[in-house]
Amino acid sequence: MAAPRLRSSLRGALCRQLLLTLVVFSFACEACKKEIFNIPSKLEADKMIGRVNLKECLGSVDRIQSSDPDFRVLEDGSVYTAHAVVLSDEKRSFTIWLSDTKKRTQKEILVLLEYQKKVLKKRHAKETVLRRSKRRWAPIPCSMQENSLGPFPLFLQQVQSDAAQNYTIFYSISGRGVDKEPLNLFFIERDTGNLYCTQPVDREEYDVFDLIAYASTADGYSADFPLPLPIRVEDENDNHPIFTEAVYNFEVPESSRVGTTVGVVCATDRDEPDTMHTRLKYSILEQTPRSPGLFSVHPSTGVITTVSHYLDREVADKYSLIMKVQDMDGQFFGLMSTATCIITVKDSNDNLPTFRQNAYEASVEENTVNVEILRIPVEDKDLINTANWRANFTILKGNENGHFKITTDKATNEGVLSVVKPLDYEESHQVVLEIGVANEAPFTRDVALRMTTMNRAVVTVHVKDQDEGPECSPEVQYIRIKENSAVGSKISGYKAYDPETKSSSGLRYKILHDPKEWITVNEGSGSLETYKTLDREVITPKNDLYNITVLAIDQDGRSCTGTLAVSIEDVNDNPPEILQDYLVICKGNMDYVDISAIDHDSSINGAPFYFSLANTSPEINRLWTITRVNDTAARLAYQKNAQFQEYFIPVAVKDRAGLSATKTLRVNLCDCTNPVQCRAAARSADVILGKWAILAILLGIALLFSILLTLVCGIVSARNKKAFPDDLAQQNLIISNTEAPGDDKVCSANGFMTQTVNNANQGFCGTMGSGVKNGGQESIEMVKGGQQTLESCRGAGHHHTLDSCRGGTIEVENSRYTYSEWQNFTQPRLGEESIRGHTG
Repeated sequence: MAAPRLRSSLRGALCRQLLLTLVVFSFACEACKKEIFNIPSKLEADKMIGRVNLKECLGSVDRIQSSDPDFRVLEDGSVYTAHAVVLSDEKRSFTIWLSDTKKRTQKEILVLLEYQKKVLKKRHAKETVLRRSKRRWAPIPCSMQENSLGPFPLFLQQVQSDAAQNYTIFYSISGRGVDKEPLNLFFIERDTGNLYCTQPVDREEYDVFDLIAYASTADGYSADFPLPLPIRVEDENDNHPIFTEAVYNFEVPESSRVGTTVGVVCATDRDEPDTMHTRLKYSILEQTPRSPGLFSVHPSTGVITTVSHYLDREVADKYSLIMKVQDMDGQFFGLMSTATCIITVKDSNDNLPTFRQNAYEASVEENTVNVEILRIPVEDKDLINTANWRANFTILKGNENGHFKITTDKATNEGVLSVVKPLDYEESHQVVLEIGVANEAPFTRDVALRMTTMNRAVVTVHVKDQDEGPECSPEVQYIRIKENSAVGSKISGYKAYDPETKSSSGLRYKILHDPKEWITVNEGSGSLETYKTLDREVITPKNDLYNITVLAIDQDGRSCTGTLAVSIEDVNDNPPEILQDYLVICKGNMDYVDISAIDHDSSINGAPFYFSLANTSPEINRLWTITRVNDTAARLAYQKNAQFQEYFIPVAVKDRAGLSATKTLRVNLCDCTNPVQCRAAARSADVILGKWAILAILLGIALLFSILLTLVCGIVSARNKKAFPDDLAQQNLIISNTEAPGDDKVCSANGFMTQTVNNANQGFCGTMGSGVKNGGQESIEMVKGGQQTLESCRGAGHHHTLDSCRGGTIEVENSRYTYSEWQNFTQPRLGEESIRGHTG
């Protein structure tokens, strides 16, 4: 670090004055003999005056010495003044000794310092300045220290052009810091070329200034090309490293292995990267609680890890670390800052639940169920109400018959032992259980301790005796009975017993449920007796057992219930039954038809079936044949000469046990393409009125008679109350008793044409009741109309239309008269009208 800082300071001193000429002769042999530097007469301390090529003189140099204490030589060959030097003579020299101790070789270089006075002259207008295409003034590395204390203006370096040896040259600069922001930070003396800075500079804001230097004559002629003049701001360690967070929060499980990563802290530094100013080092200043050696931090990466396996949440659940970060790679003079790191220790299941005692006792009465008999507390040091603390209880031994159950009370973490299946004192007076307990979460300790991850305790349960009722055991008992057994047949029944005496004496039996009421029970002995004939085929489904529920009662009225499962053995009491009744065969399209049968008996008395034509006529035997298809079906086929007609064919079918039945099939040999056609024709030909159709007809007849009765009553009432008006003949035209063919109509004054009984099939053009024969004389209901006449109802020709009979406002009376009444009234008047006609 010292060497770079020294070189940096020397470069800064070198920029304070521009060397006039640096001539280095680098011939292979002479390089070890002489080096000539042209220097000013006055030199400041730590000022670079030139550089020699050490490697050309001696390939490997491990020792450098100067014969003149006023000058010192660095490893790269740079020659600096040790302090301020004034040249009294125009020439001065000193020797540089180079040594290689390994090869035991030594060489020396002679350095000659010359000072030459120069006389400047002005350029005449006619005189031109030679301006070479190759740049003759090269940029000399220049830098300045940030946050410099001055004095200001601070001299940086001197800029000179080669043309200044012969002409008067004026210098100027431009760029950021001169004519661009920040303005006026740099300026150059016009005559001397001395470059100055006017104020301190912050490298974090400006790290380099790229200036352009210009050299021109008095008349503005450019004596040389513009010179790029970069000024680099040397970094100063003026920024503290800062953590990215003021407080870090991390979590780590307890019992973590050594080297477990807890978290990472990170800091930033605004100083120049890749320098000692930004080389950070992390460390832990303080830990609370002060448990030694629990955490460490990597000095370069900031990764915090565990360094001990004694991290126990039950001892301390939280740790606070004061973290420090320091630049300059942690050296004591580096800048530093701190942050707080909170590490929370997460609970792990590193503590087993333990019973408070090794043995417990409890008691329970026999035949008791769903009752709590014992609560078993446990202790666990892990975090409460977590999977590491909650207990799981298990019955390890003694519960082979499933009488007990143990659960965990979520609130208290106790084991609750209950009886879930009744105990029997007569079988066992006590039960010894072994109970184990573990946590919901797996145990996290090492393998040696995991072998004992379950704590155990013994529970002795004492069974108390109870005077109990009869016991129906087994609950379901099986017997077999043949179906169709004679009524009154004796069968062994259900047997219960007293658990105290192991005897069935003194018990009474009753049947609680008998689905078909086929069985009765002897109350004293419990034996069964058939009350009805048993039919296996009635049971649904047939292969199920016939269950009878029996109640056993002791002398104290205590009881138990059992089931008697009766298996009814099948008897071949059902012949096969052909499923079809009516069959249709379309001759030409169908050569046969298949028939099938079923048997309600069991399979041993069922298929295969044997089909045959039974007691048939010779014609049937000649025209029809029957063959087997499978165990339950046969094929009925006809001969080609069979005629289209219906045949009645008796078919016998027999089961494997020989029980048979005969059924006459109605077979329609039809001329059709589809059997549906013949079935539809058969249905239309054989229409038979059902009972509902007959009832509807009878109701219609009764309704008709009631209507006729109402009409008769209305006519009688009208006769007693109404008189015929004088002008009735003029109001209504009656046409009746017409023997010639035609339509008998009545055109009433209300504008409607009314049909008579002689043409009942014609449509109506008015409102009129139908004519009814009454004693050989037609009785016609007429409707009394308004003031309409026959002429007003006439149409074109013989026919009358509805439009021709329409009038204006019509008043209609509902008085009805018989035909004889109308005739007696109208005939005299019609005669008078005819006489008047002849007279006229």
